Amino acid sequence: MIKRAFDMLIVTLLLIILLPVFAIIALKVKSKLGTPILFRQIRPGFLEEPFEMIKFRTMLDAVDGNGNLLPDSERLTSFGRFLRSTSLDELPELWNVLKGNMSLVGPRPLLMEYLPLYSPKQNGRHEVQPGITGWAQINGRNAVSWDEKFKMDIWYVDNRSLWLDLKILFLTVRKVITRDGVSPRNSEIMPRFNKNKS
Repeated sequence: MIKRAFDMLIVTLLLIILLPVFAIIALKVKSKLGTPILFRQIRPGFLEEPFEMIKFRTMLDAVDGNGNLLPDSERLTSFGRFLRSTSLDELPELWNVLKGNMSLVGPRPLLMEYLPLYSPKQNGRHEVQPGITGWAQINGRNAVSWDEKFKMDIWYVDNRSLWLDLKILFLTVRKVITRDGVSPRNSEIMPRFNKNKS
């Protein structure tokens, strides 16, 4: 209850303060990437309950000769890279926090198709609300392996507290400013998770 009250207080303040930023980004996304402005995708939340996560769009709808979408790396524009590197594409997730689908701090919600691939231990990341930022995000973000990320997610679940959340939020701001760990090693796009490790 304390965590939820804290989330609501911070998110309400941020939404009021950042309203002009939302408007500017929305206009830029529409002019550079087209519509829809928001990217919506079903992700697993608390206890694997599906919810619709929203972000600012960062990719074009470019397709090949057969009408299939091109790989993510080919559809990601320089403007999209900027939104991702500054984490501005994540701002609409504040609405998910307001709705109660997410928390400010927790394991990042991943793809629904990953659920059958997790080991029982890795699946423990769903014992708390997913977050906009988390322990893994301030300790390597996309520059660490999936296995390392999951270990850090489970560590957070086992050690979570309001003070830890405050520390993570403070360090997240520093990470965003320095853009540390934005891209995976030797790639612009985080590779898909396709292994079941303990």
